[in-house]
Amino acid sequence: MSAFSSIPDLEEFERIALAAYDGLPEEFRALTGDIQIRVAERADRESLSAVGLTHPLELLGLFEGIGLAHAPATPYSGLMPNRVWLYRQAILAYWQDHDERLDDIIAHVLVHEIGHHFGLSDDDMEEIEAAD
Repeated sequence: MSAFSSIPDLEEFERIALAAYDGLPEEFRALTGDIQIRVAERADRESLSAVGLTHPLELLGLFEGIGLAHAPATPYSGLMPNRVWLYRQAILAYWQDHDERLDDIIAHVLVHEIGHHFGLSDDDMEEIEAAD
């Protein structure tokens, strides 16, 4: 587990997530554009349904928007910003069941969801991680 003396509330959790994003290589962050990092207690029903899940603790994070691979060549107005959602309760449940640092888990989920922004599928990312 991590060096946290207590379970972080939503505000502290968001601070950890933003610090994880700031800790990514500058070249990588530059490619993400104006992506927003958001934290919520848990995924809503609509988000769960969109990925074929039913229980909110099954979804740690979600990319919402149009990935770079699918974006139009010429941007147009009216598009919602791309967002990465991190779900605090699901990540905390995962942390409780695994011997990993909380900030490392948050960073991993963040990078995974940003991978969707780049157009990578879950299978693509598993293949990349397996090659390490």
